[in-house]
Amino acid sequence: MPAAIPIATYRLQLSADFKFDAAAAVVPYLRTLGITHLYASPFLKARKGSTHGYDITDHTQFNPELGGEAGFERLSAVLKKHDLGLILDFVPNHVGVHFADNPWWLDVLEWGQASPHAVSFDIDWELLPYRARGGVLLPIIGSSYGQALEQGELELRYDAGEGSFSAWYFEHRLPIAPERYSDILRTTIKEAGVEESATGKAILELASRYQGPRRPNRKEAPAFKAELKAIAEGAEIIARGIDAYRAGPDRPRQTLALHHLLERQHYKLGHWRLASSDINYRRFFDVNSLAGLRVEDADTFEATHRLVKRLIGEGKLQGLRLDHIDGLRDPAQYFQRLRRLIRGAQEDDTRPFYVVIEKILGADEKLRTFSGVHGTTGYEWMNTITQVLVEGNGLEPLDEIFRQISSQSPKLEPILKEAKRRVLETLLTSEFTVLTRLLARIASGHYSTRDYSADSLRQALELYVLHFPVYRTYLTSSGPTVHDRTLISQTIEKARADWFAADEGIFDFLRDTLTMDLIKPGRAAHSAPRVCRFALKVQQFTGPMMAKSLEDTTFYRYHRLLALNEVGGDPSAKALSVDAFHRAMRTRAREWPHGMTATATHDTKRGEDARARIMALSEIPGEWSSAVGRWKLLNAPHLVIDGEMRAPSATFEYMLYQALLGAWQAGDDSFLERMQAYALKAAREGKEETSWLNPHEAYENGVNTFLARILDRSISAEFLSSLETLAQRLSLLGALNSLSQVTLKVTMPGVPDFYQGTELWDFSLVDPDNRRPVDFGERTRVLASLETPDWDRLVQDWPSGHLKLAWTRHLLKLRTELSDVFTSGDYQPLEVSGPHRDHVIAFARHNRRDAAIVVATRRFEAFSDGGRAWPRPESYDASLNIMGYTVEGFADTGSSKLGLSDLLRHLPVLVVKASYDGGLS
Repeated sequence: MPAAIPIATYRLQLSADFKFDAAAAVVPYLRTLGITHLYASPFLKARKGSTHGYDITDHTQFNPELGGEAGFERLSAVLKKHDLGLILDFVPNHVGVHFADNPWWLDVLEWGQASPHAVSFDIDWELLPYRARGGVLLPIIGSSYGQALEQGELELRYDAGEGSFSAWYFEHRLPIAPERYSDILRTTIKEAGVEESATGKAILELASRYQGPRRPNRKEAPAFKAELKAIAEGAEIIARGIDAYRAGPDRPRQTLALHHLLERQHYKLGHWRLASSDINYRRFFDVNSLAGLRVEDADTFEATHRLVKRLIGEGKLQGLRLDHIDGLRDPAQYFQRLRRLIRGAQEDDTRPFYVVIEKILGADEKLRTFSGVHGTTGYEWMNTITQVLVEGNGLEPLDEIFRQISSQSPKLEPILKEAKRRVLETLLTSEFTVLTRLLARIASGHYSTRDYSADSLRQALELYVLHFPVYRTYLTSSGPTVHDRTLISQTIEKARADWFAADEGIFDFLRDTLTMDLIKPGRAAHSAPRVCRFALKVQQFTGPMMAKSLEDTTFYRYHRLLALNEVGGDPSAKALSVDAFHRAMRTRAREWPHGMTATATHDTKRGEDARARIMALSEIPGEWSSAVGRWKLLNAPHLVIDGEMRAPSATFEYMLYQALLGAWQAGDDSFLERMQAYALKAAREGKEETSWLNPHEAYENGVNTFLARILDRSISAEFLSSLETLAQRLSLLGALNSLSQVTLKVTMPGVPDFYQGTELWDFSLVDPDNRRPVDFGERTRVLASLETPDWDRLVQDWPSGHLKLAWTRHLLKLRTELSDVFTSGDYQPLEVSGPHRDHVIAFARHNRRDAAIVVATRRFEAFSDGGRAWPRPESYDASLNIMGYTVEGFADTGSSKLGLSDLLRHLPVLVVKASYDGGLS
């Protein structure tokens, strides 16, 4: 049986091109590498062709494209044979909608609020303007609704197998409400001219039996449909008569008939751009095809977790990674329910069940404690590792380079604030409108606050959102914690300071609504359900707001050092001192020893080794500045200039040079194509010269042309020669950084997670580039040849990546042998002395007498001739104080200090077994 707390996890991206059976074939390799738990991307039934699995359409089934339940059972058997656990990336917060594959969503479209699944979706039914009945906006039309209608792109069809009617817009099915069936049937019989035929009379008689509003109702509809499909020759007649609704050019009567029918449904069709302003269902961020789930509803929770509960009970699932927990209305309630479900499913309810959450923490934000949660997926620790490896003295010169190129301050706050404004005005306007309408309704509900105008309330709430510093608060229906109350009050004061109109208590009202103090006993009688709903919905809004503004906008505008532009990170962050790193690790060992530590995920902005290369720019800021200045001159003729348009912009050009160095691989025939795809995504995410909503085709083509020109050796030989020279040096510096990075990941408190393929060098760009196929055959062969590593030979061949694989296996072997030390051991910083002490991170992990000594070096420019040669052991002038420990292989020295030149004989990193000689508590 695999350990309850993983020794190491390995993330696999499942898809139609990498199914359960492909994952099963990799399991022996993972076991040999030292992995204890396979960490799988979502494998429940998702949209056909999904490359990621997050667009789940049915939580109760396995994804048939991955091999279905039979394929899963084969994988499960192989995992059991090799004693590996399974962790599922589970998506509780949203489902894939539109198209024709989500039965819950289709039922809601057919029955509206009468659907038993309506409560599972967060739909504001009454918000559609100029409409007598409630409904949900479906922004799926590629052109205007009127144009699509008149062009015949919307089509009414009859399904003879179901006895049902649906409108179709290409691949999107739009069920017709059964209460409209009688009208449709009468119209189609008349159009077909068969009123007097036996079939026509039977159909008309069926229609006449269901008179009155809302008939047939939900209880009657199955019998109605069954009887309709059983009528002999009915399908042929309906197929002819349905021509009465066949809209198209020069068919005004039929076009109007279809329009009137569609206007009487539980939905309203619209252009896809309407989503940003008019959508009235909660989405995952700004993705129209992913609708938020209300798992706070007990029945919804039970239904979506039924399969997971079964797998836990059968012993086939040993852990969960919970996606986007900040989208949940009440995370605390959710995790309490989840823990009860897990305990109820497990045979041994005392055995820990591993649960980690996808949670992005702001600067100085502490992770909240949730029932049964072991920690996060590790974004914050990835950035901690980056910050301790980066050269702090080089960041100020990099600030100045960015200032000169961008003509703006290197301060992050104004750039983030402007990005938030852009997101509010475009991507998330509709969600914000829902909140402001609800706030205005609360204010108008009592005479003491009715004079706060809707416009003033909108402006006040906008300022609050612009100044809100983290992803969300965690209020429950019982109110805020002291921490959340303080956070709300501080944000209110910042918003108030930005307000130039008369205050007149509007910010006090907003604060009291957000904290729910407005409905405390003794206060004016406002609507408690509305206040509670508003306060909790704001929490679900600020997370997507921050994610779209920071990760998906600011990260593509602020380019001081791209290594710091990483999920969960702060692009303007300072370097972390070794002492600060040690303090963070001691705290983690005490509070969150079992959370994941990641250095690459499917969401990271670049591969871990590309990031390690870019880190090294902080060590050579002067040379970097000179190189950029030269490259800008060399490549000026390749810019695409059209009037005031410059492609790429100056700041985007600077970003491209960093990205090129990070991803550079000689001999990669697909490099230009990959860089162009990356540049397109980066430009659109930045939302400056172009965007996803309003693509600027000329600018995008100009960027592609620029990249094609500068990467063409026939016209850019001098630039490419200079780029390659610097890339070679950064490759070595980056490789050295990477060895320290993986050493820290595996040995610091936490569970190391490996993203697929990253055990060799990983120079990927942002997704989908980081989901390219992994050659596991090559990795298996290389690993088999590394049973007894020859470190000197591997160092000579470091560009192959075999050194990283060998070192990773060595680390995981030690971690397995000392599992108690690394899983639950203490963390003790070790003193380093000598001229190079600031270049060394050294610590011990120990559990009782068992221990390990860890040494990782950093800032390698001085030891490697600026990245031109592998560091020699004698380069390190520092000593390690190991008082209290006896180190394996050094027990006969009789000294409490060991020279780094003796320890680091082959590599700039060391992990070695030791025994702890100190006192035991």
